[in-house]
Amino acid sequence: MTKIAFIGAGSLGFTEELVRDILTFPLLQNATISLMDINAERLKFAEKAVKKLVEAGGHPVRVTASLDRAVALKDADVVLTTILSGSTEVWRYDIEIPKKYGVDVNVGDTRGPSGIFRFLRTLPDMMGIVRDMEKYCPGAILLNYTNPMAMLCAAIQRQTFIPVTGLCHSVQGTAMMLAEWIGAPFEKITYTCAGINHQAWYLDYKWNGEDAYPLIHKAITTRPEIYNEEIVRNEMYLHLGYYVTESSGHNSEYNWWFRKRPDLIEKYCTNGTGWNPGEYAYILKEYQNNEATWKEQVKERLETPLTPEDLERGHEYAAYIINALQGGEMFKFNGNVPNTNLVTNLPEGACVEVPVVVDKAGFHPIHVGALPPECALLTQLSSGIEELAIQASLEGDPVAVFRAIAHDPLTASVLSLAEIKQMTNELFSQHKDYLPQFKVHKV
Repeated sequence: MTKIAFIGAGSLGFTEELVRDILTFPLLQNATISLMDINAERLKFAEKAVKKLVEAGGHPVRVTASLDRAVALKDADVVLTTILSGSTEVWRYDIEIPKKYGVDVNVGDTRGPSGIFRFLRTLPDMMGIVRDMEKYCPGAILLNYTNPMAMLCAAIQRQTFIPVTGLCHSVQGTAMMLAEWIGAPFEKITYTCAGINHQAWYLDYKWNGEDAYPLIHKAITTRPEIYNEEIVRNEMYLHLGYYVTESSGHNSEYNWWFRKRPDLIEKYCTNGTGWNPGEYAYILKEYQNNEATWKEQVKERLETPLTPEDLERGHEYAAYIINALQGGEMFKFNGNVPNTNLVTNLPEGACVEVPVVVDKAGFHPIHVGALPPECALLTQLSSGIEELAIQASLEGDPVAVFRAIAHDPLTASVLSLAEIKQMTNELFSQHKDYLPQFKVHKV
């Protein structure tokens, strides 16, 4: 019997989707689903929602819920992490302090000053989970969904024997979007995608084995509704020649080109995906709105009868991976793993997002080679900044944090080094109580 532990199960929609997919695999239909969260009310709702799915499908699955992480992890085979360290009253300053200095972000959970400080605060919590795994389920595998993905995975992978990979929606989500744009059935699409999380590139994209990039180019350049759907990413493709993963909202923060002036935000970021890339602090507003209304939303979901379509398998990687690990069909996905010469022009040992095959023996990352130079330059910088931030956290070095932020493209495009130092010190001062790895909280 497979035991699957969800740490941060109060991320209800996410937990529901993952459990729904798990229940579609015969090998996993007698599993134990172990739910854990630090919020008792959210955990209770998650338990009810998961039991509703199990009962609707008539599965012999056992569902347990606990506020005690040790109980949830005991003898687990697979652990999934979907945690958020701190409420909006903690991490709002990741976004609001940089904005005061002129660094205008849309999401702010992955890179730049906002993403780096989220990483610094989240890593101690994640390492607490990993240390408990070493004690209570040392043979388990960790599948991480928590951002900032690349920095967290790389830092964890260097400090534990637990196998860890990070999973993100952006690769398969973008691949599906491109297929829709060209009118292709997704099951006829193949691709090679590599880089780092949120900045991986489709090195090839084929429909029935034929290069589909000309069709993508035609769709973007001749259909205004498609161009406007993803202006930032479409501009990056048109000028760099390869399509990048993750939404325009995120990608507008990861470079120098789109957010350094109000007129550029107005021109390039007023249209886009559900992330609404032109809006400052979109994710902060989303969380605040969700916190205000989540009880009503959950109540409605629990009271709404499930349809057969609600039980159909989606496209979350985790369920396919767990099935393969338990002896089912091998599965190929894009995962976040250490760079063991997999991408030859990214830093050795850095966390890269590459194709990975998983079977009962574990993870088998696939060698990709070099990224195209025009893609590698931006990706190398992002990866190098992440490496410096990881080093800073592991060594408790605030100066290295400043230097990592100083090289962030968006930050550097609007601030001087002295201003960046002042901003970094203000962020340290605000978050010092949440950064136990630093003895000194000043650059």
